[in-house]
Amino acid sequence: MVTPAPPARHASPRPPALYSCTVRHVRRAPVRHVLRHRTYLWLVDLDHLPELPRLLRPLARFSPHDHFTGRAPTLRAALDGFLAGHGIDLDGGRVMMLAHARVLGHVFNPLTLYWCHDREGAPRCVVAEVHNTYGERHAYLLHPTDTGTASVAKDFYVSPFFPVDGHYAMRLPPPAERLRLTVKLDRPGSPPFTATVTGARRPATAPALLRLTLRHPFSTLAVSAAIRFHGVRLYLRGLPVQPRPGRRTPESAT
Repeated sequence: MVTPAPPARHASPRPPALYSCTVRHVRRAPVRHVLRHRTYLWLVDLDHLPELPRLLRPLARFSPHDHFTGRAPTLRAALDGFLAGHGIDLDGGRVMMLAHARVLGHVFNPLTLYWCHDREGAPRCVVAEVHNTYGERHAYLLHPTDTGTASVAKDFYVSPFFPVDGHYAMRLPPPAERLRLTVKLDRPGSPPFTATVTGARRPATAPALLRLTLRHPFSTLAVSAAIRFHGVRLYLRGLPVQPRPGRRTPESAT
């Protein structure tokens, strides 16, 4: 059984969970293209990260070096530092993170989500941390409505086929037994680009992790490889590449 680490801040830690997921991207213009792949994600309490049996530890590691500036001592400190820059103090409230873990030394998280609560358990905000395939990161601070919807201006280069403009419309309800996330990019004069993540929750047991690892070996490497493969296909279909702004290093990401 994968168990949460000893309590760090709030009481009654939430047990970690695994989601077997389908990720789907739909591009409607200037060419229609659909990307679909299967993977799995972890949902973890940021103050009680899972402790795996020794033999399974290479299959799931959560490191602060893989998120935000990469310089914080813990993932919680990294998130709190980002929120402090926006005038938000959770006062030790719970944070649930949905992300890929580092698997066999490799990790790639196109989107990491943090559902943030205050000490009384009330929702405060959601942080959406985006990584691109150039090794850059950017985090968006969101204040979803009661239905889990939020909108934010795009200001980070992700796909080489989209300039840095437009708005994201996101639907990010907290994960329950079913995971249903939607990110839609609206740009002037273009049909929206839509990404969805759907999945089913299961307890984070050692057998469940082993089954998902065997079903999706090198899962995060497969995600980044799929993105690059589909990028080559789009380029060969004549989709123009948009110039990338000045490089944003992980150390300067905010």
